[in-house]
Amino acid sequence: MRINLRNVRSSAVGDVMKLQRILLTLLLCVAGAAERPTKDEQSWRKRRAQILSSMQRVMGPLPDGAASPLAVTVLDEVSFPQFIRRKIEFASGDGDRVPAYLFLPRPAKLRGPAMLCLHQTVAIGKGEPAGIGGKPNLHYGVELAERGYVVLAPDYPNFGDYKIDAYSLGYASATMKGIRNHRRAVDLLVSLPEVDPRRIGVIGHSLGGHNSLFLAAFEPRIGAVVTSCGFTSFRKYYGGNLTGWSHAGYMPRIATVYGKSPERMPFDFSDVLFAIAPRPVFINAPLHDQNFEWTGVDDCLRSAQPVYARIFHAPSGLQVVHPDCAHDFPPDIRNRAYEFLDRSLAPTAALKSAHD
Repeated sequence: MRINLRNVRSSAVGDVMKLQRILLTLLLCVAGAAERPTKDEQSWRKRRAQILSSMQRVMGPLPDGAASPLAVTVLDEVSFPQFIRRKIEFASGDGDRVPAYLFLPRPAKLRGPAMLCLHQTVAIGKGEPAGIGGKPNLHYGVELAERGYVVLAPDYPNFGDYKIDAYSLGYASATMKGIRNHRRAVDLLVSLPEVDPRRIGVIGHSLGGHNSLFLAAFEPRIGAVVTSCGFTSFRKYYGGNLTGWSHAGYMPRIATVYGKSPERMPFDFSDVLFAIAPRPVFINAPLHDQNFEWTGVDDCLRSAQPVYARIFHAPSGLQVVHPDCAHDFPPDIRNRAYEFLDRSLAPTAALKSAHD
């Protein structure tokens, strides 16, 4: 009996290739299952809790939100035709006091919308969104006050008038100290008779852009978010080099625990958007932003969009624009963001959000 070795080898190779195809199909199925969006609200809530836990592994634990007196002090007051601007301080609950600007519309209203306005990395901190200095394209706090919003613009740790060592207070990151302060800022807004507690949003650029997202993830009272030049996927942040996220002004554990590696990070911004759902988010992601690469923004949106569309039936809840500019917040994009906020924080929209 003669055996054709060529046929045997050919058959064996074919079997191996068939096995490889089967294994590849199984791997793709597993990957598809991992990427498949959460199917219902109950499983979304479970996944959201996991995301918030993962964020705290990097940022440190979220402090107890037990109420304590805000002890607001008015340091200065200036009257303008459309609003009153007060320079204030309020108690963070950690033993320190947070400086901020508060804008109240004129004439005085009852139960109107309010915006928390978070600044970028700039020495004057809150003074930039308040329109006191800095770049005119980042004066969104005063512009929203002119539209009739109650506006609160606080300093982030070690900017403006706010000098504080978050780590001496027991925090694992300045990011979490910022979240703590910004939640207290929401407490302050809720306490004002001029504010409808169901109609509070947050807006920020760059440093303020990602702090707006972080706050909304942990703070359910935030009804809408505008983030300008605030994020990209960790994999596409400077080619995956997370050094810029790991210094003392942000989250040192990104370096000390996770080796500045996107692959080792327990969360990404797609997860943050997932946790914010179904609340509306407007994203300004310029085409030439060297800090936050725009295709990484779109990667995050593609991952989070099914949650908005399939679970909460809010496909327009995530909106992104890509202006042909660098790390900036141009006037036409700001106007679109303000119109987005007007719609998202309108009384009927706020009532629907509260019901959901």
